[in-house]
Amino acid sequence: MVAFAILIFLFLGSVEGFSMKSQPCTYDLSRMCKPALATAAFSTLSFLLGAVTSVVSGFLGMKIATYANARTTLEARKGVGKAFITAFRSGAVMGFLLAANGLLVLYIAINVFKLYYGDDWGGLFEAITGYGLGGSSMALFGRVGGGIYTKAADVGADLVGKVERNIPEDDPRNPAVIADNVGDNVGDIAGMGSDLFGSYAESSCAALVVASISSFGMNHELTPMLYPLIISSVGIIVCLITTLFATDFFEIKAVDEIEPSLKRQLIISTVLMTIGIGVVSWIALPPSFTIFNFGDQKLVKNWQLFLCVAVGLWAGLIIGFVTEYYTSNAYSPVQDVADSCRTGAATNVIFGLALGYKSCIIPIFAIAISIFVSFSFAAMYGIAVAALGMLSTIATGLAIDAYGPISDNAGGIAEMAGMSHRIRERTDALDAAGNTTAAIGKGFAIGSAALVSLALFGAFVSRAAISTVDVLTPKVFIGLLVGAMLPYWFSAMTMKSVGSAALKMVEEVRRQFNTIPGLMEGTSKPDYATCVKISTDASIKEMIPPGALVMLTPLIVGIFFGVETLSGVLAGSLVSGVQIAISASNTGGAWDNAKKYIEAGASDHARALGPKGSDPHKAAVIGDTIGDPLKDTSGPSLNILIKLMAVESLVFAPFFATHGGLLFKIF
Repeated sequence: MVAFAILIFLFLGSVEGFSMKSQPCTYDLSRMCKPALATAAFSTLSFLLGAVTSVVSGFLGMKIATYANARTTLEARKGVGKAFITAFRSGAVMGFLLAANGLLVLYIAINVFKLYYGDDWGGLFEAITGYGLGGSSMALFGRVGGGIYTKAADVGADLVGKVERNIPEDDPRNPAVIADNVGDNVGDIAGMGSDLFGSYAESSCAALVVASISSFGMNHELTPMLYPLIISSVGIIVCLITTLFATDFFEIKAVDEIEPSLKRQLIISTVLMTIGIGVVSWIALPPSFTIFNFGDQKLVKNWQLFLCVAVGLWAGLIIGFVTEYYTSNAYSPVQDVADSCRTGAATNVIFGLALGYKSCIIPIFAIAISIFVSFSFAAMYGIAVAALGMLSTIATGLAIDAYGPISDNAGGIAEMAGMSHRIRERTDALDAAGNTTAAIGKGFAIGSAALVSLALFGAFVSRAAISTVDVLTPKVFIGLLVGAMLPYWFSAMTMKSVGSAALKMVEEVRRQFNTIPGLMEGTSKPDYATCVKISTDASIKEMIPPGALVMLTPLIVGIFFGVETLSGVLAGSLVSGVQIAISASNTGGAWDNAKKYIEAGASDHARALGPKGSDPHKAAVIGDTIGDPLKDTSGPSLNILIKLMAVESLVFAPFFATHGGLLFKIF
């Protein structure tokens, strides 16, 4: 954080040679604005604010989750409904905390900065973009580090415990079991939380930057200017009402009511939110206004802006349900994957990969339609508010998402504490529902990342004063090619990190099983601490190269090749990153649930595939182990790669526009 903050200050301060004098405004040369040095100082400050908020929300999320997991196990003694309410409410605490924190800090920052900037709203909101950069750069390390941590432990525990030694999952004799349970919190709670917080901060920043150079900013109308923040605050109220439907209005009595109840959350929040946005758009926005559209002003009506937000909101719901269809074991895609395990692991892997690639189709169309609709109505501002629409129900989305790891841990605690078989069955039922909903959460994160990144891209192109991005110019085209390659490079790094960390873990677990006498009999305890240390060290060491790749690429491209090439790189990484992220997440989720489908043995088909330990089950475990780094490390980290490069380019745009493109200047 410190190193990057210094970089921001030096780069942005040097735009006008560190002068303290007022400058002509970027978009209106007749007026004088605050010096570039002020923007540098305030951008650095908002970067630190965003980073701290992101870290704090991840930390608090983990605190809540670790409080809640044991309580969920205890409640499971009274029945599945009580346990569900405990797990869901604790997830909701985290969701609201994050949504409220992000909104509060951003609002305070805007008001404090206004004391200095006064009427110069363009400069003010340009400085605020640092907030999104801070949120996302911490999310990158949370996601990559957390993903490596959790998967090294998970793969190590599964390969030795389940496949070689035939002991059940979360068995206390397995040395990697503690690291595995801790990892669920690190990756899914801290990582997911800071990831969605990053998206949320960035889409707000992108919308505010575009609005500040539209009629809202020029005429200094505060209420419509803060429309992006108003959407989010309505979202918090809507999610509060929605949460009551899961916990208070309908009691959950049986296991098969869990998943429908969680899916109802998504639908109820989306419907209520649509009404909420309609009301707010009617009150907060003037009947017609103009939006900055690459150099000219576009006339927009308030109902058009409402449609932009609504389109994003419903696209999110569609992506969520398509993800659920492809990853839940209630539907045919996962059952086909499970069925292919009869002929061994190879066919399972082939079917799983095919499923992931196929699952891209509908989400991409949903994203494409929402981009087209929102851009035709309100240019880049439309895309930014569409992203905010998708994220407006973030509190409910996170509640559903954090519920997964909490119930997973509850199952682990039940197994390790040697509680009765009945309790373990209840926590497993909670966990199976949580797995699918976690996949829905990832779908939301990826869809919103695509929209956010495009909105930031638009803001960057406006700020860097590029009139058109022409694919036929060689400068831009080489950027496109390289940009499309980056997600593959990034995935290679993260997968290899998980692989090498898992290798160390497997060796350590094997060593303990072979050398500690009485470990398999349960008379002596394994050395859990060494396994936790392996995971911790691996995640801290291995997250630096992928992090550096994402953070340094925009700087290197911008400084040496200039803004045109950089715009190509951003477009390329967006286009290829979204596809890989969706397919990786869904492939991994499908393999995981195919394994759970065989284990649960709920239908005749599942029972025919055999109990735990049969050949089809072993094939399913192998598929699940391959899918782990895909769905929990590479897939979810990619959406941060897409957003982070775009927001970083936007923050450094003034520097690139004046000093960038060194190589082309020499020739």
